[in-house]
Amino acid sequence: MDSDHVNIRRLIRAHDARQVTIARLNAPDDWQSELRTALAAHREPVSIFAGSDLKLFLQSFAVFFTATMMFLI
Repeated sequence: MDSDHVNIRRLIRAHDARQVTIARLNAPDDWQSELRTALAAHREPVSIFAGSDLKLFLQSFAVFFTATMMFLI
């Protein structure tokens, strides 16, 4: 009966060991500095008027201002 018994824990440990080995092989050599760089880029503050946001704000304000002046006249 023991020969038909499947040891699930052993199979899971072997699978985990293979997954860890694959992850280590796929990781870059300098993974710590890459992680630090990615975290620093993620932590950079986002400006509210970055790029086209300022242009969109100015266009929206111009439309609103024009509509208000037309209403008041």
